[in-house]
Amino acid sequence: MTQIDFYILPDTTLEARLEFACRLAETIHAKGFRLHVHVEDEAMARQFDEHLWQFRPESFVPHALDIDLNMAAREAEHADDVPRPPVTIGWQDAPAPGIEALLNLHPEIPEWFSRFERVAEIINQHQDVLVTKRECWRTYKSRGYAVRSHQLKGVS
Repeated sequence: MTQIDFYILPDTTLEARLEFACRLAETIHAKGFRLHVHVEDEAMARQFDEHLWQFRPESFVPHALDIDLNMAAREAEHADDVPRPPVTIGWQDAPAPGIEALLNLHPEIPEWFSRFERVAEIINQHQDVLVTKRECWRTYKSRGYAVRSHQLKGVS
């Protein structure tokens, strides 16, 4: 069964949430997992992409937007010829098979979340995030998933 982890930040800003998401993506990648980051829309995907490039000068998390990978696959003679990085970012459909972990930055749970071994959710103290992620917590629990919380302090 999919393991669900909620990371609870003391901060209220979107910036702090994205910063922690970058650090978590880096950690998941370093552990050898393939990761998909699910976001709300293209603007947020591009914002997270930019954060991954800049959040720590010494860090490199190989990643790409799903939309760019899909376009490259359409242009290639064989879709399998397009290499997929270990971290993908998307907001539309489920990512390609073979990805073990999902970092869900979208307010809602994607219907295909259970295909992953692990799902990470990040909560900060912004009211909108608190409301939507509490609902996600209840949904996971009502479906019988074991949900773990990680209360973080001073993660900046």
